[in-house]
Amino acid sequence: RKKVIPFRNRPTEHPMKFLSYVCTFLLLILIAACEQSAESPQGPVYSDTPAEPVKPLYRLAVHPLHNPNKLAEAYQPLIDYLNQQIGTANFELEASRDYQAYEAKFRAREPEFLLPNPWQTLQAIKRGYHVIAMAGDAEDFKGIFIVRKDSGIHQPSDLKGKVVSYPSQTALAACIMPQYFLHSQGLDVNRDIVNRYVGSQESSIMNAYLGESAAGATWPPPWRLFQKDHPIQAAELEVAWETPPLMNNSVMARDDVPEPIRDQVKTLLLTLNSTSTGQMILAGMETARFHAADDASYDRVRDYVDAFEKKVRPVEQP
Repeated sequence: RKKVIPFRNRPTEHPMKFLSYVCTFLLLILIAACEQSAESPQGPVYSDTPAEPVKPLYRLAVHPLHNPNKLAEAYQPLIDYLNQQIGTANFELEASRDYQAYEAKFRAREPEFLLPNPWQTLQAIKRGYHVIAMAGDAEDFKGIFIVRKDSGIHQPSDLKGKVVSYPSQTALAACIMPQYFLHSQGLDVNRDIVNRYVGSQESSIMNAYLGESAAGATWPPPWRLFQKDHPIQAAELEVAWETPPLMNNSVMARDDVPEPIRDQVKTLLLTLNSTSTGQMILAGMETARFHAADDASYDRVRDYVDAFEKKVRPVEQP
């Protein structure tokens, strides 16, 4: 008769063999779960409300009138206004660290809308942008020279052998027009003075205040803003000379912006001064109003720049 061994007395299997069985069992469960997930994808999700359509995003790139923080303070209200008034699109403000970075952006056709200076306007036309408005009165677009009241600078010839600061060599009102003015006053801009390009309008003014330059070139809107933000420093400065005016900055749209969007932006800009809200926005930008303009409006700027390059220097220097 066969002897039955009680369970508790049976020999124990090898521990490693038992662990192998457990791992194999868990692996089979995991494979089955993966196959079931692949074969049974999640079904469609239903909702009682239709999905919101995705609005296209349009960027307005403003040339470096101020540092990025001040630029946002001045122009973000305009962006907010466009977003409120045009429900089919979103708008975003884009700042640049300096003139060269800004110019690289529109040459690569990156922003959909631009607010460039008049020289940059001519360059942007070559890249497929078109003028839809002029920002500000033409009479306000002129170069001015800021000097310390105690500088002893009274006439342009007093700058001979001294430093003059500018935001950038391509800044029309704050560099090209002031240098043309000095040329007309008998100074050789390339030899008689030291030209220092300091990156922004405020830096050009501050160079004059700190005595780093004998004169700082800028134009009226940044000077007015500097007087508001830095009244103590501004009280020690004065405008020595100003140039004749030219066309003001433009607003441009890239040639692939849908016509309805472009026209809505244009209409809102041209009527901005007709409401109290719009007037507050304009005041924050130090801009009187927007005027109707097109590419042909800037032909006189092209003539001016051509004359400057023949008599003074190339606008873009190595």
